[in-house]
Amino acid sequence: MKPDIEIAREARMLPVSAVGERLGIPAECLIPYGHSKAKLDMAYVDSLRERPRGKLVLVTAMSPTPAGEGKTTVAIGLTDAMNRLGKNASVCLREPSLGPCFGLKGGAAGGGMAQVVPMEDINLHFTGDMHAIGAAHNLLAAMIDNYIHWSNEVRLDLRRVTWRRVVDINDRQLREVVTGIGGPSNGYPMEGGFDITVASEVMAIFCLSRDLAELQERLGRIVIGYTRDRESVTASQVQASGAMTALLRDALAPNLVQTLENNPAFIHGGPFANIAHGCNSIIATDTALKLSDYVITEAGFGADLGAEKFFNIKCRKSGLSPDAVVMVATVRALKMHGGVPRAELDREDVAAVQRGLENLGRHIRNTGHFGVQQVVAINHFATDTQAEIDAVTAYVEQRGVRAHVCTQWADGGAGAEGLAAAVAELCQAGHTQFRTLYDDDMSLWEKTRAVARGIYGADDIDADQKIRDQFERYEQEGFGHFPVCMAKTQYSFSTDPGLLGAPSNHRVKVRELALAAGAEFLVVVCGDIMRMPGLPRQPAANNICVNERGQIEGLF
Repeated sequence: MKPDIEIAREARMLPVSAVGERLGIPAECLIPYGHSKAKLDMAYVDSLRERPRGKLVLVTAMSPTPAGEGKTTVAIGLTDAMNRLGKNASVCLREPSLGPCFGLKGGAAGGGMAQVVPMEDINLHFTGDMHAIGAAHNLLAAMIDNYIHWSNEVRLDLRRVTWRRVVDINDRQLREVVTGIGGPSNGYPMEGGFDITVASEVMAIFCLSRDLAELQERLGRIVIGYTRDRESVTASQVQASGAMTALLRDALAPNLVQTLENNPAFIHGGPFANIAHGCNSIIATDTALKLSDYVITEAGFGADLGAEKFFNIKCRKSGLSPDAVVMVATVRALKMHGGVPRAELDREDVAAVQRGLENLGRHIRNTGHFGVQQVVAINHFATDTQAEIDAVTAYVEQRGVRAHVCTQWADGGAGAEGLAAAVAELCQAGHTQFRTLYDDDMSLWEKTRAVARGIYGADDIDADQKIRDQFERYEQEGFGHFPVCMAKTQYSFSTDPGLLGAPSNHRVKVRELALAAGAEFLVVVCGDIMRMPGLPRQPAANNICVNERGQIEGLF
């Protein structure tokens, strides 16, 4: 098959107004960004508040491997399949970050015949939302430094400024920096650093706010640092929230594009799930639910990260609840979890599949903790054998779950019709009784322990006394009702990325805490995970270029 970018380039896209028309969106309520993408007017979004919601379907996956799982591809193919079956369905996805596009992946808009388009635009700059979020975040950093330079009336301690800067590129060199050197005219020398934009609290606030008023209020509650007396200082105290909101005003409107089969796709907001909360914006999801009978959304990485945060953070904050869950697995990934090297994945190995199934089994068990009905999607690769597929199907059926082989990468929506019928059946049956993993009144320490034990299969959590004191201090300061946002390697249930399968009898080391007072959660950083990734030895950027026809190549 042709490369993804060639398939996307040959797509017969409808004008975005025609895509909106399928959802009943008046043309004057779309703000076009060219011919193929648009934002929805916020006044129109507000007018939908009283409409009933459609059915919400979450697509998640087993623990990721370099062999690939294809969660986004399945979500897109499922949406196309449901429309082929006569359902009014939309897909709701996160916006790609430039970090993975130029780092490991080279693109994040689906693949094969299950893509969202215009693929190049979506992967590179799109409607500018990511840049607006980065600019708003760094504006606050500049205003903090300026406040210290000119007055510092609240006596913000330079050693306790916690607000870092961000950039939407993987750049390990910027993780820890010193700013303000070169004399008094350049400010005060201060330690600082950069995170990637998708880990910014501004990104989280952006994705969890329902309107501009809530956005501005949440931005004002960001804790930027502390005084010498350990009193917290907020963004509103340096008068930054209004200007930050102004930068984000247009970005907050959800984006509308289409799949290769011309079905509606809302793509808005993009926090990573291994270092942030991993879900697209509440505004986009809720808007899609008011306009569609079925909305297919996804949460980043494996179910232990993205799905856990979707349930415990996004659903808790929004009042949304899923009607069904699709768990994506591949034979290749199962074989890797079963101990097969990547170079040998093309060879049949039923025994390795069976060993790797313990990873999928734990994800199925974990998802059951939340009271949701689920189905497994076996994302098909050409090298899969029937014996391997049969092993997967038998295993999941023993756990009361049906499995469906999906070929949407090769066949588009036609390759996921069996999955679509099963998902519609689950949604209509109404057996899901959604619940979160923990209650608001549990302590922050116990919430962290609940995730480690209940989701990761750990014996317990560990932290030195400084971290334990921080947990206690946040409780005393009134943040104890917050959910926790775990920052952890995506490759393992443990904090060791090399520990595959479904490890038990391990402990989760809490290395650092970061309060997100505006987003209303506590980031719990575990193991060696970094909030600023680095580029790999051979980054995807090495192979991206513009050819003699002015077309982008290498963005697969």
